[in-house]
Amino acid sequence: MRSRDGNRYFSRRLRSLIFFYSLTLTLSASEYLISYRYIVKDSILYNEALTISHSMKKCEGTPYNPLILENDGSKDLKQIISLNNEIFINYIHKLGLNIRHEETTINSQNKHTTVLTLKTTCFKVDFNDNFARISPLK
Repeated sequence: MRSRDGNRYFSRRLRSLIFFYSLTLTLSASEYLISYRYIVKDSILYNEALTISHSMKKCEGTPYNPLILENDGSKDLKQIISLNNEIFINYIHKLGLNIRHEETTINSQNKHTTVLTLKTTCFKVDFNDNFARISPLK
């Protein structure tokens, strides 16, 4: 029904619908699966691998303990993490890693291997112009 002052009711309703739609787009976070593995053999770094991939299905859980990394407007998580590599690796170590240590002695020679592993974990990532907020799901 047309109001006395034209179609203002319809346009106001349309504006509010567009506003809430744009708000949900900005609040939705991308989900990534991240795993990490660090291997030390005989006190020498043997291998370090950080794997990042988009989640193909929705992850369940609540985000906790967020990390905020500086961003130059990029939406590429791999690039953002590579620019802030040390900060992100320290953050992963604080989240908790599985540790496996093996030590053997053969003919009076001691050999040891330590493997630190972050099992594949789902992270919610919110991108902004100035920063990226990364939160693991619990």
